[in-house]
Amino acid sequence: MENSIPLLTLADGQQIPQEGFGLYKVHGQETMNAAIRAAYEAGYRLFDTAQLYKNEAEVGVALHQLGVSRDQLFVTTKVAEVNQGYQKTIDSVKNSLSKLQLDAVNLLLIHWPTEKYFFETWRALEDLKKAGLTRSIGVSNYQQIHLQYLATQAHEMPVLNQIECHPLLNQKPLLKFDRDHQIVTQAWSPLGRGKILDDPVLTAIGRAHHKSSAQVILRWHLQNGVAFIPKSVHEARIRQNLAIYDFALTDAEMQQIDALNQFHRFGKEPALVYEYNKKW
Repeated sequence: MENSIPLLTLADGQQIPQEGFGLYKVHGQETMNAAIRAAYEAGYRLFDTAQLYKNEAEVGVALHQLGVSRDQLFVTTKVAEVNQGYQKTIDSVKNSLSKLQLDAVNLLLIHWPTEKYFFETWRALEDLKKAGLTRSIGVSNYQQIHLQYLATQAHEMPVLNQIECHPLLNQKPLLKFDRDHQIVTQAWSPLGRGKILDDPVLTAIGRAHHKSSAQVILRWHLQNGVAFIPKSVHEARIRQNLAIYDFALTDAEMQQIDALNQFHRFGKEPALVYEYNKKW
């Protein structure tokens, strides 16, 4: 992958771009085509979708229209709560692959932990990997307790945990747990859904480096060793989110950003999703 994005090595040996392109709430074939082409031309190679996003077919068309070799793309999708359970997971992933026009994805995640199908959904992912339908398997929105519980029955552990992570929810204990157990942490909503971009600490640090607050936050993720998937459908912003490899935050600036933590979630609480077996 010839771009400036660093590669992280997953526990199973596959390499993953540290910065990827999120596709949550990207809809409409023309919009999808333009966003993915702009992202690819800017240097992105990882494209992250999910069954829940209801845009896998649009993603498949857009990626196909790029006309690039499969090894130039890293594609992630996720199993929705409604499709959990052993056979439903397998059937839904085969349907996702059909929509994506792929023989296999690079990374398959369980989107949210649910109590009802906790172990059998993971067993399905293990079997889908054995069948060659995904290169790597992981989870999303799992807290430390979910990972510890999974370890009691899993034949192999997730190589990646995609979680909500941004300066208002820095997840430091979970990041350490993941790191200690060879699990890459990947941040969704890495910019806090744009709600924190005018924070005075971030804007001051941005001025010092001639960068935007968004670029400062993404650089903070980068230096924390976290993978991250910002999203945008605007070409200028798509490119701006990649322009973070020509400066570095000082230790003091990293600590200033860490201190913004308020344990504030913009998304759902994973423990409640687990208990209710659904997100809404």
